[in-house]
Amino acid sequence: DDPAKKEIAMQLVSSAENSSLDWKAQYQYIEDIDDGRGYTAGIIGFCSGTGDMLDLVQLYTDREPGNVLARYLPALRDVNGTDSHDGLDPDFPDDWRRAAQDPAFRQAQNDERDRVYFDPAVRQGKTDGLGVLGQFTYYDAIVMHGDGEDLTSFRNIRKRALRSAKPPAQGGGEVAYLNAFLDARVWAMKQEEAHSDTSRVDTAQRVFLREGNLNLDPPLDWKVYGDGYHIG
Repeated sequence: DDPAKKEIAMQLVSSAENSSLDWKAQYQYIEDIDDGRGYTAGIIGFCSGTGDMLDLVQLYTDREPGNVLARYLPALRDVNGTDSHDGLDPDFPDDWRRAAQDPAFRQAQNDERDRVYFDPAVRQGKTDGLGVLGQFTYYDAIVMHGDGEDLTSFRNIRKRALRSAKPPAQGGGEVAYLNAFLDARVWAMKQEEAHSDTSRVDTAQRVFLREGNLNLDPPLDWKVYGDGYHIG
């Protein structure tokens, strides 16, 4: 939660989610990536099929009644849990991009990212005695998998890791535990075709771990989907 480290975390996730380090350009991003979650959009990949996009638009509307997305709230409630676009097409993507010009909508995205993903990941990482890299591995996992009850959710990835290694807070070694966590993460990713490319672990997080860079100190060099990235 150090601002400089948080900025690095945002860039790392953006390299995997959007093939760009410019995460602030992603407020307006929206497309259906055919992963069964409907529309994926914004700085963290809020999805129309998983409830977090509904929560975001509700927060924005609570703060800015009458905004351009408010009229889609009934449709977002109806499509939650599905990949349907019913009630959203054809105008929702264009209206999302219009909303992204509003500072209030960008702030709502930031706030929901922190509430649902970033803050819980950092909190659990600190509880487990992990440093910055470990906290980031938690964050990246919760961004992709959510923290529900299914076997591939963040909490169950963590439980799977705990079966083979203890985190520092329980007397274990940090590197050994993070390797166990990343093993469990790779297993979870391979359960779903849309997430089966594990390079965001193999050629990014594992690289930092092998280098012993547990504090995510720059310079950082990594690859995702074969593309190379650098933070100086």
